Amino acid sequence: MVLAVAYALLAHGASAGGDARLAFAALLVLVALVLVAPLLRLRPWAFALAAASAAGAWWLFRAGLAALPLLLVPVVFVAFVAWLFGRSLRPGRVPLIVRIVSGLDGVPPERLPVDVARYARGLTAVWAGLLALLGLANLVLALLASPGGLLAQAGVAPPWPITHAQWSWFANLLNYGIVGGFFVLEFLWRKRRFPERHHGFITFLRRMGALGPAFWRDFLR
Repeated sequence: MVLAVAYALLAHGASAGGDARLAFAALLVLVALVLVAPLLRLRPWAFALAAASAAGAWWLFRAGLAALPLLLVPVVFVAFVAWLFGRSLRPGRVPLIVRIVSGLDGVPPERLPVDVARYARGLTAVWAGLLALLGLANLVLALLASPGGLLAQAGVAPPWPITHAQWSWFANLLNYGIVGGFFVLEFLWRKRRFPERHHGFITFLRRMGALGPAFWRDFLR
């Protein structure tokens, strides 16, 4: 969580202020964020990959291109999570939200009440759609950012240019606000829909946390 917040702040600072040093720092934090688990387990390949990635980040910094990958990170990350939610809806798989509800209730997915399972499956689809839309919005804004956006880097003048700061406010900060806002609003609606299953938002968060690291580590696999 600390690394994720640090990356968002560094990436926003680099994009809004045009600071290549902050962009380089954001790339290093991103490498640490992606590889933190195997690094903590002292995996040799993780250290080798981290060193190679850091060298690549340094090359981008020296070439004046350190900000370019920052345009793609929100697109790739959000689209990847959207794909994971969508993939879980395929026949033979358990929808991700169904897995959470099953874990909270301590029962296999097939033993969940029919209406609860149906709602959880539908919510999984909604999350997949919301994240896909956010990923698409991130891509469009990354294309339109000027100077230094994807179109500008390709030598094409954006038809409706926006500033890097405007792109960054959405991609690096507002994205999380939209996701968090939807999470809260959906809980409030679910509490009305299933009043016997929910009490308070803090209690719900505690129950989610109580599922344990192993559950969340395997959640998106």
